[in-house]
Amino acid sequence: MPSLTLDLHTFDPGLAATKPAALVEKVIEMTERSWNSGADLVVLPEFTWLALEPLISAGQGKKLEAIADLFWNQLLPEIQARLSNPGKAVVLGTAPVRTCEGKLRNRAPIIAEGALLYQDKLHLTPWEQDFEAGDTLSIWTFGGFRIAVIICLDIEIPELSSRLRDRAVDLILCPSATETQLGVERVNRCASARAVELGCYVGISQLTGKATSDLIEMNIGRAALYRPSQAAFRETLRTEETADFEAGDHCLRVRLDHRSLEVMRRMTTETNPANLGQIYAGIIRQIHIA
Repeated sequence: MPSLTLDLHTFDPGLAATKPAALVEKVIEMTERSWNSGADLVVLPEFTWLALEPLISAGQGKKLEAIADLFWNQLLPEIQARLSNPGKAVVLGTAPVRTCEGKLRNRAPIIAEGALLYQDKLHLTPWEQDFEAGDTLSIWTFGGFRIAVIICLDIEIPELSSRLRDRAVDLILCPSATETQLGVERVNRCASARAVELGCYVGISQLTGKATSDLIEMNIGRAALYRPSQAAFRETLRTEETADFEAGDHCLRVRLDHRSLEVMRRMTTETNPANLGQIYAGIIRQIHIA
C-alpha cells in the first residue's frame, strides 16, 4: 500500500523578500528543502502570494488585480518549470486570479509531478468582498491518494464536506489564513471533525506574522494533521499539531499510511460515520426537523 510524507508549512509574508523574484526563490527553496529531506507533498498557506502586495507600485492599478497578473502570467511559469519533479507535488498556497469574465477568485495553484492543477475557494469571508466564490470542488490523485484542497472557511462548512461522502477521499489539504486565536480554533476544530466524519486525513497549513496588506495584516496559525478516530489508527497519534505561531516560517512533517485507511474501510462492524454514505447520513435520505 502507498504512503506519503507530507510537509505542512506555516508562512510569514512579513519576512518576504524585497522583490518578486526573491519571493519566488524563497518559496522554491522552502519546497525543495522539504522534498530533498524526504517529503513527497508540500503545502503552503492561503494568501501566501499576498506577500507581493507591498512590492506592487501605485502605477500598476488595483493591487489584487496587479498581484493576479504578476503571479499567474509572470511568476508561475518559472515556478512550474522549476518545481516539476517526478514523484513530487506542492500546493502553493493561494493567490488572486482573474477569471475569463474579469472577476477575481482566491485560487490555490497545485503542481503535481509537473502538471498544473488548481482549486478555487468556494465560500468567502466578509472581508473577501473583492472576490467571487468558486463553484467546483476537484479531487485529484497523487502517490496513490485521492486528494481534495478545501481552503480555509470551506473546511468550516459541513454541507461542502458532506458532498465528499462516497467519494473515497483519502486526504484533505486546507491552506488557511486567520487573524485571531478564534479563527485558528474554528478551522482546526472543524478540520478534526472532517477527519472523523469522512474517515480521511486532514492537513492544515496556516499563515503567520504581520504583512503590509488589507487582507492579511495580522495572522496567527499552526500546522496540523488529523487522522480518523478508528481502531485502525489506535496505535497512531490521531492529532499532530504545532504550537500557535504569531510569526515565522515553521513546518510539521507527517507520514500518511494508506493501509490504515484500507483496514478502517473494511471494518464495517465498527461505529464509523464515514461508512454511512450519502443515503444514510441524511444527504439523500430525508430527515425531518420537528
